[in-house]
Amino acid sequence: MPAFGTASVAALRQYVRYADAKGISTSELFSKAGLEPNILDTDDGRLTGEQLQTFIRLLAEASGNPILGLETGDFVQPGSYSVLGYITMSCATLGEAVTRIAPYEKLVGDMGTTGLRMKGNEVSLVWTCNFTDPVVWPQVVDNVFASWINYARWLADNDNASPIRVALKRSSPGPDCESAYQERWGCPVEFEAPENVVTMPQDLLATRLRQPDPLLRKTLEAHALSQLALLDTDTDLTSRVKQGIQKQLASGVTRQDMIAEDLGMTSRTLQRKLSQEGVSYQKLLDDVRQQMAEDYLRNTEMSIPDIALRLGYSETTSFHRKFKAAAGKTPGDYRKGLTPQGLSPNGD
Repeated sequence: MPAFGTASVAALRQYVRYADAKGISTSELFSKAGLEPNILDTDDGRLTGEQLQTFIRLLAEASGNPILGLETGDFVQPGSYSVLGYITMSCATLGEAVTRIAPYEKLVGDMGTTGLRMKGNEVSLVWTCNFTDPVVWPQVVDNVFASWINYARWLADNDNASPIRVALKRSSPGPDCESAYQERWGCPVEFEAPENVVTMPQDLLATRLRQPDPLLRKTLEAHALSQLALLDTDTDLTSRVKQGIQKQLASGVTRQDMIAEDLGMTSRTLQRKLSQEGVSYQKLLDDVRQQMAEDYLRNTEMSIPDIALRLGYSETTSFHRKFKAAAGKTPGDYRKGLTPQGLSPNGD
């Protein structure tokens, strides 16, 4: 996989919309970044992280705008987040939508990772940027936070919803530009902070969203899990087998012979090769089941019997026993223990 992974076309489009609005031609930028113009015609296309980083740097140079990232946040749309955008649209509350970011953000791209923190009556989203170009990463962080805030306001149908404060690792773009952050975000903004953090009042997360659709959300999340499996491009045998297991389990089945066939070998050969790597098919199956079970428990409303069925268990009791052996607690206790108050997957 390239150093900066990949990004969705949806992420690129947001910057292109900004360029179009400012009258900046993108044809030369596309060429220099090694991008084909027709990449914008597909909804499921991907570009490399290096290509997106290069495009953003070229756009920053062409625009001469020190707050490019902040202003590109004005062009966020549900489609900017790929299938994650439509998952969040179907959530019941803002808190429920927030819990969907980390599990599925890779679908948008490998630009960075999100962490969630709870302290008192405050909830913080911490974002770590993977890009290293000193011109690009400050703009990408600005874009991510500006997009989050604008999109959350749209989801909640409340243009006045604001964070408590925002902290940015980047240096100040200058006194003349600092006010643009506060005007857009409606809160104090700290520059040269230790990390990039958006902090919100916990009660804001109880805000009901405009288009809740739990059945649609479950369908979209199943699709998202399948897409995540396809993004795993590691070539070692263990990773390829895990990827195959995850793809099968997304449909509620798993068969070693089918995975072996997909890899161009017999089941016996697959077992021998895995043994040479010090693992077994059953161990990989257990690992993938456990990971997917934790994802389902943390990020969906699926009942425990439904999760057991989805993961290929013939009996719920078998699922309980396996899960407790791995996690040290039952699936029900795990779901309760890892769901912060105010971020209930049920939207309560």
